[in-house]
Amino acid sequence: MKTIIAACSQNLSGSRASIQTALRTLLAVPWPSQRDVRSALQLLAVLQWVLSFLLLGTVSLLLLIYLLFTSLWLIPVLYLAWIICDWDTPEKGGRRLPCLRRWTVWKHFRDYFPVKLVKTHDLSPSHNYIIGSHPHGILCVGAFCNFITGSTGFEELFPGIRSFLTTLAGNFRLPVFREYLMSGGLCPVTRRAIGYLLSQKGTGNAVAIVIGGAAESLSCRPGVTTLILKNRKGFVRMALRHGAFLVPSFSFGENDLFRQVVFEEGSWMRSVQRRFQKMMGFAPCLFYGRGLTSGQSRGLLPYSRPITTVVGEPVAVPKVENPSRELVDRYHELYIHALLKLFNENKTKYGLSESDELHIL
Repeated sequence: MKTIIAACSQNLSGSRASIQTALRTLLAVPWPSQRDVRSALQLLAVLQWVLSFLLLGTVSLLLLIYLLFTSLWLIPVLYLAWIICDWDTPEKGGRRLPCLRRWTVWKHFRDYFPVKLVKTHDLSPSHNYIIGSHPHGILCVGAFCNFITGSTGFEELFPGIRSFLTTLAGNFRLPVFREYLMSGGLCPVTRRAIGYLLSQKGTGNAVAIVIGGAAESLSCRPGVTTLILKNRKGFVRMALRHGAFLVPSFSFGENDLFRQVVFEEGSWMRSVQRRFQKMMGFAPCLFYGRGLTSGQSRGLLPYSRPITTVVGEPVAVPKVENPSRELVDRYHELYIHALLKLFNENKTKYGLSESDELHIL
């Protein structure tokens, strides 16, 4: 009996010693600093955004199709019925949720790069505006962060102005993803949707349009400031029809977030990209950024590079129901002049040299 008690005592002593050793080892491990925690939160905020835009629509569609063949078939049926009843909502102002725009996640998203919004002139709430957003980049990070989230203080810088951002109409045909987009204030880049915001919701509305679109994303790479704008005049015609002032904006650093394999004009891969763009509305780009584990690895996350979006001086536009081609050309030239002025006055402040030029195609 004494032998058993002695053995048990030795085991307890050994276990106690092992636990103490484990605790000492655990306490010796350095705890993550506040900086490490902030960096992790910023990385996760960007990750959820990238995954949402690249996968949410497709995954939701596949999930609903799968549920149709299970005992939960009523869920996709009811949701399909809801979409049919709600089909026109994206083109009638959408369904903004202020709480989602003020989501704390967007502050971590902003700080990852970081993104900054700079105001150069006031915007009066007594007018409506079309904001031209340049350049497109790969994923329009600057436009999204500034005009959809409240993290950079758009509403504080421009009191009385409600900002919206346009995107491909096809995105609003994807289940669940359409709700996600509308909740932030995104709307289809169609005449009907933009016209509704500029005519049916009073004044103080600012509709941001990434004018270069998919074609511009094909030339996106660091150190290149080329815009597709010379023959893009539809936004000017819309502004004239509704008397909306034109406002140029430029996101310095947008093209530095990813690396892209750019195919030369005339190559067969470039022609494939162009054809795909005409059929689907967006261009398939071969790009990469950083990975999840480190900044040196490759993945789909954008690099941490500062983005500064400068909002320029508004160009006053009269209301003309049926503007002539000459009038459209005139205000298109005025807009380009205002954009070039904005770029040249701010380029040296935000990472470019005095010799850098803005090329407009």
